[in-house]
Formats: sequence, C-alpha cells, structure tokens
Amino acid sequence: MNVVDRMIAAFSPKTALKRSVARKQLEILNSGYGNHGASRLKKSLQGWNFAGGSPLEDIVFNLDVLRQRSRDLYMGGASLSTGGLKTIRTNVVGTGLRLKPAFDAEFLGLDDQQAANLKRTIEREWEMWAETPDCDAMRMDNFYQLQQLAFLSMLMSGDVFALLPMKPRKNSAYDLRIRLIEADRCLNPNSLSDADVIFGSVDGKDIKGGVEVDEDGEVVAYWFLNQHPLSYVSNFKREWKRVEVRGQESGRVNVLHLMEKERPEQRRGIPILAPVIESFKQLGRYTEAELMAAVISGMYTVFVEYEGAASDSRLLGSDGGFDTGDDDEDEAPEYALGNGAIVGLEPGQKISTANPGRPNAQFDPFVTAILRQIGSALEVPYELLVKNFNASYSASRAAMLEAWKMFRMRRAWMTADFCQPIYEEWFAEGVAKGRIPAPGFFRDPVIRKAYTKAVWHGPSQGQIDPLKEGQASKLLVEEGFSTREAETAKLNGGDYEMNVRQLSREQKLRQEGGIEIGQPAPEQQQQPEAPALLEDGDLAEEQ
Repeated sequence: MNVVDRMIAAFSPKTALKRSVARKQLEILNSGYGNHGASRLKKSLQGWNFAGGSPLEDIVFNLDVLRQRSRDLYMGGASLSTGGLKTIRTNVVGTGLRLKPAFDAEFLGLDDQQAANLKRTIEREWEMWAETPDCDAMRMDNFYQLQQLAFLSMLMSGDVFALLPMKPRKNSAYDLRIRLIEADRCLNPNSLSDADVIFGSVDGKDIKGGVEVDEDGEVVAYWFLNQHPLSYVSNFKREWKRVEVRGQESGRVNVLHLMEKERPEQRRGIPILAPVIESFKQLGRYTEAELMAAVISGMYTVFVEYEGAASDSRLLGSDGGFDTGDDDEDEAPEYALGNGAIVGLEPGQKISTANPGRPNAQFDPFVTAILRQIGSALEVPYELLVKNFNASYSASRAAMLEAWKMFRMRRAWMTADFCQPIYEEWFAEGVAKGRIPAPGFFRDPVIRKAYTKAVWHGPSQGQIDPLKEGQASKLLVEEGFSTREAETAKLNGGDYEMNVRQLSREQKLRQEGGIEIGQPAPEQQQQPEAPALLEDGDLAEEQ
C-alpha cells in the first residue's frame, strides 16, 4: 500500500481493501491486449458499445432481420448490392458447373478402352437427367439452373436447403429429384419456447434455428415448416416436419445444407451482405437525394406575381394557357415545378429560390471511396463491382486475379456441398438400376469413392489480353507445369477431350474436301497471276 492507502486503512480498512483490489484489477486489465484493443481506459475506446454472445445470440436471433433487409437491398434498396450478388453468382456458377468424370481407372482395373466406354456412358446418362427439368422436384429448372438459384439464395439469405426425394415419373429413367427450400422455412417448431431454445432442450432434442444436433454436436435432422413463415396467403395449417440428414436404413443423403460458416458450432448461415447492409442503404439514400437534387436543379419554372386583385393562381403550360381542370374552388392552389412551367401567385406572395449546386462534383469520388470499402468486405474488387476497368492492364489483371481467388474458393464449396453429393446419389441410383456398370460399387466404400470421383468445370476467368494469356498457357503445358485439359478449362471452360474429337472430325472433313491443314479453302486460295505480255504480244520469259 502507498501512504494514502495506509492512512485510509487506519480509519476504514474495508475502503482501503477495495482500493487495493481495484488497483490490482487495473493492472490485470492493462496488460497485453488490455493496453491496446481491449483497453477500457483509452478515451478513443471508451465510447465503443460492444457486446458478444454465442453463435446462437449473435447469428440465429438476428437472422430474420438480416434476411429481409438483404433481400430488400437486392430487390431495389440499392442497385449496386444487386450487381454485387449477381457478379459473384455469374463468376462462380455462370451457366452451371459441368461434370467431367474422373474415376480411378487404375484402381478399378479398367484398361483405356473400358475407361473410355464407361466415361461416355456416365456422361450420356448424366446429360439425360441433368439437362432436363425432370431433375427438379417442381419440374421447372434443369440441374444447372438449380445451381444458379441455390447459390444466389445462399448469398442472399445466408443458407439454402436441398431435399433429395425419390419421385418416379413417367418416361423418366431416374427417380432422384432436387427440391430447394428457402432458409426461412427451417425454424424451430412452435412447441419450443424461447427458454427451451436458449437454455435447454425438449424431449432430449437440442434444436436451435431449426437444426437438431445430438450430444456430440452432429447435425442429425432439420425441422421445416410446410409453408413460408412470411406468407400471408396459405391454404394449409402450419405444421413442422422433421427430416433426418441421412436415412436410418439406407444411409442415403436426404438433406443438403448450403452455407458459409464463420464460427465453430454455427448452425445457420449469414447473408453475405450482412456486414455492409448499413453502408449500402446509406449509399442508396445518398444517391437518391443527389438524383432528386439534380432533377430539381434541371427544372426551369417561372413564377408570376399579380398586383391588385386576386389572380387565378393556376399552373400555366409552356404555351401560356391555363391548366383548366375540375378542381374544387375552395381548395388551396397547388404549386409544382415543371419543365418550362409558369405558376401564378396570389398578391403579396413571393418566391425565394435556393441553388442546389448540382451536379455535385464530389459525388463520384465519395461514392467510389465507399464502394472500395464495400468491395473489400465482399472480396469483390471495386473495378469488378462497378464493371469499370479504366486502369492499366496490370492493375486490371491484378484485380481479376484477386477476385478469382474468392470465386474459386466459393466454387469449391458449391462443388463439395451441392454438386458432388447429388452426383453420388444419382450415380448410386444408376448402378442400382443397371444403367451404369460399376462392379463392387455397393460392396466397398473405397470402390464407391473411386467410381464417383469427378471434376466440375465452371465459367472461365476470361482474358484481358487473349494473346498473352494463350501464350502463357502454351508455355505452361510445354514445361509440364499444367495440362492441356486444365488450361482449356481455365481459358474458356471447355473440354479438351471433346475439342480433340471435334478437331479430328474437322480435319477429316477438310481432307475429304482436298484442303490441307493450315491451308485456305479452294475458293480463298490465291489464283496464279497470268503471264505478263510484252508490247509485241509475246509472253515474257521467266526469269
């Protein structure tokens, strides 16, 4: 104790003890991060209102508001938020992630011919199912359109669910269907109170946010409402259905949950716009205000003041004629700005104008600065967010490469959580029905995995300078750093094997037409020039 504490202790030992305890607490708080980001003494941090909780309090309890605000931004609350989501969707999924079977032929004991035959069989059967609306439970979209819808819904709402029911249909070789469920429909049953959700379980079931886990934290089931909870029109009684993640007897997947996790033990996904909702909304309001100010500034209206008797104060057209209408004479006149309009005023009335100073020269720099921050949060560079590439080739390419790190990551998630599981369930049905030859498929999980290996190709990154990037791809292949198949997928999203087969057919066709590779067509070949004639009409001698 210091001198002051000892003096206080002589009169009030309890007070002196409290001072000593408080001083020791301050020493603990002001160590390590307590001197910096966790400091409670710095004036710059004292006004910081913060609070934290588990993923349940921080995420699940706020999801309803986050989803509705995110959708409002997408539907027009801020045009750039719509563009941001569509930019990510288009680059990650585009026209759809395409299947390329990559089974382990060596492990399965298949020679080159057998492997080629099996690959063509799988591709043919897959196209028959995936390229028609029969794969959709609603029978509206094909598999690639469902990818776009599922991914966009995940970005907008935070997560999305895909049920995989078996539903036979006439003239359909496969019974597997994909049914997409919006995030809002997965929620706790009404029988669960808030106290049960937060502090305990019901009937031994731990259900939060509509997701049920067991005592080990494994997700075992989802609870779905039979209608959208925000719907005002419904012909059904509100009922919940419990759907297990995997069938108890078959072990097949029943539910796929597409979400991006950011915290351990997190059960529900967060809309990608959540961190920038306020920024987008405020930017939208600012844009609307500037637009309105510019419109008003562009109006040219003349106000006429009459002296003496009351005038007929009505809006005049640009031709000087009164706007004759059936307005009630007792109603007060309404004044409105217009293009070249003339407004008459009552005696004694005057008009004062304010110069809005539009267009605002600082509008574009300010919006650009805000969008750079938003783009950083969304991992979409400013140039790509606003589709404006005015920088140098190097800067534009660097922005594209940075964006594609995120696109490839999300594409890998989409492949692992949606495309591949659905492909494996489809493959199992094809083997069970005898449409795909795969001996030992149901006997050994290792064999099953070897048969269902696949690569999913999506839209290519695109080229800012196709010549340079084509030469770079050629060099990578020649040096063995990459393959023709990988470079084909990267440059234009194509299939190298299909390209080779098509080129072979084209080469054969050109040979049948008497055209050698690299030579122009007969009608395009340059005709030999006629021999030059001398003045006396004799042919010139060849030199």
